[in-house]
Amino acid sequence: MESELSIGKEKTDTSYAIQKPPKWRLHIMRGLFFLNFISLAFDNWSIIIFPKEQMDTLTGVTISFWAGFSLLNLIGIRFPLKMLPILLLQLLYKSAWLIGTYLPAKNNGLLDDDLSSFFWICVTGVTLNLLIIPWSYAYRNYIQGFFKFN
Repeated sequence: MESELSIGKEKTDTSYAIQKPPKWRLHIMRGLFFLNFISLAFDNWSIIIFPKEQMDTLTGVTISFWAGFSLLNLIGIRFPLKMLPILLLQLLYKSAWLIGTYLPAKNNGLLDDDLSSFFWICVTGVTLNLLIIPWSYAYRNYIQGFFKFN
């Protein structure tokens, strides 16, 4: 009888266990974290460590944010699933920039070279995140139980 209970419990436990994405997806996530780290770290940390001029408050906050964000991406190389919210943040802020900054500027005829070049960075980032984020895992871990209150 005890073995039947333990077998039943194992079945129950495994039915509720959250499956991890396949290893190939974790490696691709690591690649995206590495790409994010490389693209952000050198520019932003060099400005912080070797400033050429005094930054205004907003520029200082922005550079500091990106420097910190680069280090979180570095951690994501080692722990891709634990740092999945970093990829979700990247997807959300780039999508918000496209909707809230680029589209109004385009509709009002105010596009300049900076907006146009950052547009392609955001489109690439949104596309990569949409393809690389393990959506079933993200749903089960972050969305499914969001409105269940104990």
